[in-house]
Amino acid sequence: MRTAIYPGSFDPVTLGHLNIIRRASTIFDKVVVCCMVNSAKMGWFTLDERVDMLKRVTSRYINVTIDSSDILIGEYAKRFEGAVLLKGLRALSDFESEFSMAHINKKINSTLDTVFLTSDEKYTFLSSSAVKELARYEADLTHFVPREILDDVREKSKKMR
Repeated sequence: MRTAIYPGSFDPVTLGHLNIIRRASTIFDKVVVCCMVNSAKMGWFTLDERVDMLKRVTSRYINVTIDSSDILIGEYAKRFEGAVLLKGLRALSDFESEFSMAHINKKINSTLDTVFLTSDEKYTFLSSSAVKELARYEADLTHFVPREILDDVREKSKKMR
């Protein structure tokens, strides 16, 4: 069984993330979406809230599971024999940073390879940071986040103003 681990902060999960998850679910036997703690980012949503949102938006994919971790992804991946890391790329700048991280992860876990999926072109501009900025200004988010979590993002935005 070939397993892909798709790590990220998912704060919040976007339609771009969901596009990568959907496509990965057709390529791999199992996709583990791992909601990570990122010490460099100040998030809007708690880890539990992000996991809950991910579970709601991926419930239709039978081979996708949601997990969370506060350890390095290279260490986390050791739990899954033969797993690969899955990273979505929006632009060349994503590749540069992800390429470096792939080598670091390989040093941590010598059996861990990283596979890159390019974003669908309609999501190349989309990031969680952009969604939060749009939400602050009460913009229409229907083209940016899954419908299952629209209200969550809107409510959190009100609290963050």
